[in-house]
Amino acid sequence: MSGSVNHTGEMSNAQLFQQVALLRWLNSQTEEDRRILAAVTGVQVGRELLNRLTGQDKVDAYKRDCVLSIAQFLRQNPRASQAQINAEVEKNVLLFATRVKALETAPIL
Repeated sequence: MSGSVNHTGEMSNAQLFQQVALLRWLNSQTEEDRRILAAVTGVQVGRELLNRLTGQDKVDAYKRDCVLSIAQFLRQNPRASQAQINAEVEKNVLLFATRVKALETAPIL
């Protein structure tokens, strides 16, 4: 989920803005701060819905996995032939494509 805490335990920017808006409203409870909190929360919800509908966050993660896997192969096999490198790249790109294609049939929520 794109709105979740990242791998280092930090909040996303959207979560931080929402928490700041919530804190402001909790301290003041003014109508203006309530509107700011509602707007920030609405943007965060809209962004999460868009990510779930498009699957873009998963595509980005799959792309990172693909590139990192190829880089790891190259580090572990510095003397690999061009044919071996091509085979590894092809294997990882096909895996990436398969994972992205599977998103078409995955449930949205």
